[in-house]
Amino acid sequence: MEGGEDRAVARAAAKALRGVSAALAGALLAALATWCALALWFDSRVSAPAAAALAASFVAAIAWPLARVRPLARALAVSLLPCAAVVTWWLLIPPSNDREWLPDVARTPTAARDGSVVTLTSVRDFDYRSENDFSPNWETRRYDLERLRGLDLIVSFWGPTLYAHTILSFDFADEAPLAVSIETRKERGESYSALRGFFRQYELVYVMADERDVVGLRARLRGERVFLYRLATPPERARALLEQYLNEANALARRPAWYNALTQNCTTGIWRNVRQIAPDARPDWRLLANGAVDELLYERGLVDTRIPLAELRARSDVTEAAKRCAARPDFSSCIRAGLPLPEARERLTLPAGRDRATGS
Repeated sequence: MEGGEDRAVARAAAKALRGVSAALAGALLAALATWCALALWFDSRVSAPAAAALAASFVAAIAWPLARVRPLARALAVSLLPCAAVVTWWLLIPPSNDREWLPDVARTPTAARDGSVVTLTSVRDFDYRSENDFSPNWETRRYDLERLRGLDLIVSFWGPTLYAHTILSFDFADEAPLAVSIETRKERGESYSALRGFFRQYELVYVMADERDVVGLRARLRGERVFLYRLATPPERARALLEQYLNEANALARRPAWYNALTQNCTTGIWRNVRQIAPDARPDWRLLANGAVDELLYERGLVDTRIPLAELRARSDVTEAAKRCAARPDFSSCIRAGLPLPEARERLTLPAGRDRATGS
C-alpha cells in the first residue's frame, strides 16, 4: 500500500514539474515572441502598415504550432523557429555612419598619437543659446597623456532617479578636462525613445566635448540635475582607460555600431571599457539602475569616503554651479570649487594651469 502511495506521489510530483516547466517555457517563448514582434515593427524600416503586417504574420506563425502541434514540447520547439529567423535577421541589420545626423552628433571624433601626445579631432564645444539654438563649434585639441592626473564621473538626472546619464571626464594638469559621453547618434527628425533604445534604432557615438558643452547643456538648458564625483582612480589607470576610449572612438569611425539601452548604453559602455583594462572588475546591479551608481562608488572606495554618502552627494551637486559659471573661462575649475576630493587625489602635486585647451 505504501509503495502505491509513493508511486502516486512521485507521479503527481512529476506531473507538477512538467506543468511548471511548460509554464516557464511558455513564458519565455511569450517574452521572446513579443520582442521579435516589436523588432519587426521597429526595425523592418518599411511603412507602418507593412510593419504591422509583418508583426501579425509572425504572431500567427508562433500561434499555429501551439494550437495544432502535440505534444506541447514539440509545439514549443516548432514555435521557436520563426523566433530564430527573426533574431538572425535582426543581428545582421548593419549600422551606418552615413545618415542625415542631428548637428550635435554630426561628427565622430578620432584620435592620433605622437608619443604621449594625443590629437583629437571633432571635440564638441558648442555655444548654446537654447537647447535647439546653438552655434556649432568642432575643435581639434591636443592632450598630453603624461599630464593626465585623474578621472571624474558626471551623473545627470533628467527625471526619474533610478536612471541617469553618466559621463566620464578626464582631468589634465594644464588643459581643460576632456568629457566623454556615450550616446545615441540620432538622425534629423529623430528623438530618443526608451523603448526603441532596445532595438536597432540608433547608432552609437562617443561624444568628446568640453565640459561647458555637456554639463552646461544639461544643467542650464535641459533643467537636469547634475552631479560631479571626483574619483580616486590612479593616473596610470585613468590613462589606460582614456587610451581604451580613444581606440573605441577610432573603431567607431571606421566601423559603426548599434546603441542598445541594456547592453550598450552610457553606463554599460563605461563598464565594457573598464573591463578591457581591468578584467577582474566586479559587475553590480547598479550598473543597470545607474541612478545609484554613487552608492557603488562609495562602497568600493572610489570617492571620498571620509564623509557620509549623503553629504558627498549633496556637495557633489554642481547644477547651480554650472549655471553660475556658464560664462566664465574657467568653467571646469569653477564647478569643481569645494567638491569632495578623495585622499589619493589630494596627494597629487601636478600643477593646475589653464582651464581650456587650445583649439587649432
